[in-house]
Amino acid sequence: MTYPEWAARHPQAAQELHQLLHAEAHFQPEGAPIMTEAYAQQQARLQIAKQGGMAWRNNVGASKAKEQHSCPRCQFRFEVEQAPIRWGLCNDSAKLNAKVKSSDLIGIVPRLITPEMVGTTIGQFLAVETKKQGWKFTGNEHETAQLQWLELIAGKGGLSMFSTGAVQL
Repeated sequence: MTYPEWAARHPQAAQELHQLLHAEAHFQPEGAPIMTEAYAQQQARLQIAKQGGMAWRNNVGASKAKEQHSCPRCQFRFEVEQAPIRWGLCNDSAKLNAKVKSSDLIGIVPRLITPEMVGTTIGQFLAVETKKQGWKFTGNEHETAQLQWLELIAGKGGLSMFSTGAVQL
């Protein structure tokens, strides 16, 4: 079920959710100086939401993967190091991450193209969920969750799709 379907089915709950999302939130006492990056990030996400956008935390990092083993004969325990696990945008390798650091928040903002914008270039958020050749949508839980993300991006004016290799922008 998509959000618009849910909202049509539960109008009172949708209205209350809308009010909650647009309510003023104060995470620190009035007059207190903003002391932390976490507070600034919360405030930024609230402001983005109030203006019709959406933003998500982009955690970036890497960790050495270690697998625990034990000898079946003597029960000696040891670890085997695997390739590092990397997460976050623009973090494909340590070399790339040393040169480019992606932002704390990644989001999408719907933009109506107005006459004064004609002829200018804007960036459009793109989300591509890649699948192996021959893949067909089955509607399982994982694929449905991926579809929800793609619908969310498209609903805000982004470009989103499943792809088995071909992408038409």
